[in-house]
Amino acid sequence: MIVISGTITFDAAKVDATIEATNTLVAATLAEPGNVTYGFWQSSTEPGVFLVFEEWADDDALNAHMGSEHMAAFMGAAGDLGISATDISRYDVSDKTRFM
Repeated sequence: MIVISGTITFDAAKVDATIEATNTLVAATLAEPGNVTYGFWQSSTEPGVFLVFEEWADDDALNAHMGSEHMAAFMGAAGDLGISATDISRYDVSDKTRFM
């Protein structure tokens, strides 16, 4: 399994447009084969900062997502959302068990 996790900082004045763009991306991505989970969540303490968390079955699924039309549309829209920072990491996970 592959986990992608981190933050993207958008222009805080464009939060509504950011939520609209991320909601569209999330809805399409959750329907992709090989996607386990996918989401963006607005930070409660840092305006404009969104937490990103994704789980993918394998590289094929992740690569297909990165080449998808909805990802391309999001990347095009992101140019107008004032991204000022990204801090996103990939984790290759060999085992997952329930914690709580």
